Amino acid sequence: MKISFLCSDPRHPVNDYLYAWIKKNNSKHEIELVRQKKDLSGGDILFLISCTEIISSQERKAYISCLVLHASDLPKGRGWSPHIWSIIEGKEEITLTLLEANDEVDSGRIWKQLNFQVPKHALWDEINAQLFEKEIELIDFAVSNFKSVSPKPQDPNIKPTYYPRRTPDDSAIDPFKSIESQFDKIRVCDPDRFPAHIELYGKRYKIILEKVDDK
Repeated sequence: MKISFLCSDPRHPVNDYLYAWIKKNNSKHEIELVRQKKDLSGGDILFLISCTEIISSQERKAYISCLVLHASDLPKGRGWSPHIWSIIEGKEEITLTLLEANDEVDSGRIWKQLNFQVPKHALWDEINAQLFEKEIELIDFAVSNFKSVSPKPQDPNIKPTYYPRRTPDDSAIDPFKSIESQFDKIRVCDPDRFPAHIELYGKRYKIILEKVDDK
């Protein structure tokens, strides 16, 4: 089977999981990991993982199946960084959806969904580990069930909701509010790529949150 991964950001922490999966499976399949859609070579399955480019219907025709991994219970939570927004809203359970890419964002048929719990004490890297392990599980499912899966349309009776793309301003912490009231917002911030920060006395300060006694 010829499999492509399109992950736009080489710094994204999911890459380590993709590298490990490719190393484990490259003797059984022809696999490529690219950063831009212009470098895709076509094949059986294209996985779009943390992809920032729009893949047109014509471009999708280069593959039998073009699949997206999206961390929300679709059709709710379409758009950008859904699990981050969900945790900031206070949710403790995340749904990860494997779906077909479509012209309308996150509207394609669903192949499979998995749920996982996010403890209130879990920090960004621990949340990522849970999420990426489930993503690998869905990638394995897609490859194993490629010829037998029966995709289901999203529930037309549920009104879709949408999350906006996150910006550095979304990681801003109010220095005049309590840490407890902003803890969910702080703990989901990647300290390397999208650090939490405060602005005070005319300066910006980066916030790094780490566990020192994980009981």
